[in-house]
Amino acid sequence: MALIVQKYGGSSVADADSIKRVARRIIETKNAGHDVAVVVSAMGDTTDDLIDQAMSIDSDPPAREMDMLMTAGERISMSLLAMAIHAAGSHAYSFTGSQAGFMTDTLFGAAHIKAVRPDRVRRALDKGSVAIVAGFQGRDDNGDATTLGRGGSDTSAVALAVALGADICEIYTDVDGVFTADPRIVPTARRIPVIDYESILEMASCGSKVLALRCVEYAQRFNMPLHVRSSFSHRPGTLVIPAGVDPRELPNI
Repeated sequence: MALIVQKYGGSSVADADSIKRVARRIIETKNAGHDVAVVVSAMGDTTDDLIDQAMSIDSDPPAREMDMLMTAGERISMSLLAMAIHAAGSHAYSFTGSQAGFMTDTLFGAAHIKAVRPDRVRRALDKGSVAIVAGFQGRDDNGDATTLGRGGSDTSAVALAVALGADICEIYTDVDGVFTADPRIVPTARRIPVIDYESILEMASCGSKVLALRCVEYAQRFNMPLHVRSSFSHRPGTLVIPAGVDPRELPNI
């Protein structure tokens, strides 16, 4: 048995059918004998829609209120996914970033994680339930909601995996891993089965959007293996691991 953190991006939870498909995948992992914690992004274009609504009211909204608003999208995703898991016959608890113990500084819109204290997440896992956490968010020392900026849900997932001592952090997206170029633009692009942190950091700094730079830096700092996969297929994806590590030494997941 392994402890796995799975992160699902906005395209993976874009609508009710997608959320049901993700729920089935989580339950499959659970039924294989693993403990599963999940981090979710907001559904589809929810975040952009919230920003548009805010700007239609105030062209220069207060940063604190924007962060309060921005946390709503992930809260919708987490609760609907928990409901989908219940409807499929399993059990889940959903948690906001604050409830999951994500403590940040007070840089609204681009906060940095200072600590993760996932006590409630761990208790849910100990009960045999799936724990679902809203990505991209936390709270500061004043108790105010904060957001982590671009790629924040990826960073949330890695930080949660590190705090829980997970065996691996799976990043689910709409492509089948890391490629030599964007396969949606370059049909001849090749999937990279295994890549080290330094190489993926170089790709991210050059504009690759598969993984956020902060997410990879966090994973590298704590040697957390990443597995970039598509939520729309069961293809093998890409492992992101320290240079010199044999992927066969990782848990058989």
